[in-house]
Amino acid sequence: MKKLFKKYKSVIRFILLFLGVYLLLSLLYGLYLNFSKGGLYTPDFVTHLVARQSTAVISGLNYNAEIVAHNTDPTMKLIVNGDYVARIIEGCNSVSIIILFIAFVIAFAQKFKKTVLFILAGSVLIYAINILRIVILAIALYHYPEYEKVLHGVVFPGLIYGMVFLLWMLWVKMLNKTETNE
Repeated sequence: MKKLFKKYKSVIRFILLFLGVYLLLSLLYGLYLNFSKGGLYTPDFVTHLVARQSTAVISGLNYNAEIVAHNTDPTMKLIVNGDYVARIIEGCNSVSIIILFIAFVIAFAQKFKKTVLFILAGSVLIYAINILRIVILAIALYHYPEYEKVLHGVVFPGLIYGMVFLLWMLWVKMLNKTETNE
């Protein structure tokens, strides 16, 4: 058994670090969400901010866009040119995806400064791509509401998760270059 642990030490380290960081950050995020209930922002500050920023970008593209807090659900209604096209829920704010991204990067971390910089840059990029994803989805739903299931269920999740996957591959490639140069 000891031989197996020694042989697969790096794999076990990766799994434990990934799961540990993911669970810790998810727990902290869950506490944040519980603390946010009934606060000033519907459904929580980050989701509200994402809704506002998405609406601002849509408006900048010459559409009349607004968000309205839902009467009964903890969501924001996204309205484009007077049509209710989507609701922005907590899951739309990209925080869960950023947590997944961070857990992977830390599980492969080596140098502190490089890791922190990559996490910050990657998180900002994921957040920005998520805003663009919501903007494009809202405009697409305004023009093509009949394609809601494929747009919301396949195309746009593929964009955001594809971005995370590409960032992960970039991180691993950067680490391989570092190991090769040393």
